[in-house]
Amino acid sequence: MNPTLKLIFLIIFFIGMAMVVLSRFYVFFEQQYALKKKKPLFLNAIVFSNKISDTQLQILKSKFSFYNRLNNKEQDIFRHRIATFINTKTFVGRESIVPTDEMKTLIASTAVMLTFGFRNYLIDIIETIIIYPKSYYSQINETYHKGETNPQLKAIVFSWQDFELGYKIGDDNLNLGIHEFGHAIHLNAFRNDDISSLIFNQGFENLTNYLHKHETIRQDLITSKYFRAYAYTNHFEFFAVLLENFIETPIEFKSQFPELYSYMKQMLNFKLLGY
Repeated sequence: MNPTLKLIFLIIFFIGMAMVVLSRFYVFFEQQYALKKKKPLFLNAIVFSNKISDTQLQILKSKFSFYNRLNNKEQDIFRHRIATFINTKTFVGRESIVPTDEMKTLIASTAVMLTFGFRNYLIDIIETIIIYPKSYYSQINETYHKGETNPQLKAIVFSWQDFELGYKIGDDNLNLGIHEFGHAIHLNAFRNDDISSLIFNQGFENLTNYLHKHETIRQDLITSKYFRAYAYTNHFEFFAVLLENFIETPIEFKSQFPELYSYMKQMLNFKLLGY
């Protein structure tokens, strides 16, 4: 082999090896950092910002109050994430529903709001968003549903009537969009090993361990009736209900159950808007 060519191959080999070592070191370093600080080393790395349409922006400003409470930089990131979410998901209407800009914008906004503290915010287990006009009949369990998350089909389903109802009263701790995306976030974290999933899973484990060690707190949760009874169905419903309360009535949540509130804040890396 030509000595010059041989030298080039050696240089390429050692550069490749160095990159592998550095990447593994970085992964290890960020994991340790995340476990200690409860947040990713960096949150956003936007090279080319995706844009929403003027119509979508007006919908966002007029119908999604969370967005209006963000500062200018956070709003830029929020809009980019909404556009990316909409562009990477398939929206499907059922029973004569045709997904509109309003439906896409408000559904995407809910997902982006809940994952705003995540670096990996697209909820990979969801590829299709199915929208019914109202409660729909499930042939699987022969009952009517308002919404569901189906990881096998990589789909999340909403009754649009009930999705809208969730935002008409902003402090009743009943929000279909938040609840179902809560399930999707929970399942997504269990199935992935990215840095945001690591933080979420550690936080959820800490939360459940805390409750197991404090029987009085568990009894207080039930007797307070602050969380609706459906929360105690299983640990997925528990998180989804806690998430509704965390978003809609954070001051009351923090006042009544400060430790649980702190775990939720850590899991979501939700360090904005006074939360």
